[in-house]
Amino acid sequence: MTTTRPFAIRIHGRGGQGVVTAAELLSVAAYRAGRYAQAFPSFGSERTGAPVVAFCRIDDRPIRSHEPISAPDVVMVQDPTLLHALNVCEGLLPNGFVLVNSQRSPQALGLAPLLARLPGVRLRTVPATEIARRHLGRPLPNTALLGALAALTGAVALAPLQDAIRERFAGSMGETNAAAAAEAHAWMTNDANRPANTLEAAC
Repeated sequence: MTTTRPFAIRIHGRGGQGVVTAAELLSVAAYRAGRYAQAFPSFGSERTGAPVVAFCRIDDRPIRSHEPISAPDVVMVQDPTLLHALNVCEGLLPNGFVLVNSQRSPQALGLAPLLARLPGVRLRTVPATEIARRHLGRPLPNTALLGALAALTGAVALAPLQDAIRERFAGSMGETNAAAAAEAHAWMTNDANRPANTLEAAC
């Protein structure tokens, strides 16, 4: 992944879903791979259930900007109920990515009209909550979504992401979260899942 500006990820979710932690883990994974990165949340309510936004930038050079990301390359949505409540794709760059936590297809989520307004954008859904339940026993989708994001975009590789997860969560919690990331990564790269869980906008 080589760009003339930082690769920008905006993460939308709700309080209690680990949105801010997801951005931090992504930045640590990039740093462990020898790149520059920054992560920070938006300012506002972080009470449980309230909408939360966090940002991550990744680059091969020092990052000078510290502003919220208004034109992301990737939008990651941890709670699909936000898709029709907020304009989560606002500012998404052409040929960008949308990654949504859902076991439903993009068509079933009613996202075709949204994608029609986003030239060249690729949208994928991944059942991150279900993957998290299997590994963690709780519906915390952030690490599974990061594994899927790594596979979808190449922003980071799986190995440094898992290292960052194990560094953040000690013992068995680190291992189960790393396993959730690995399963979601494999799920995203499995071509059998692509037809039902992909929408691509016309350029």
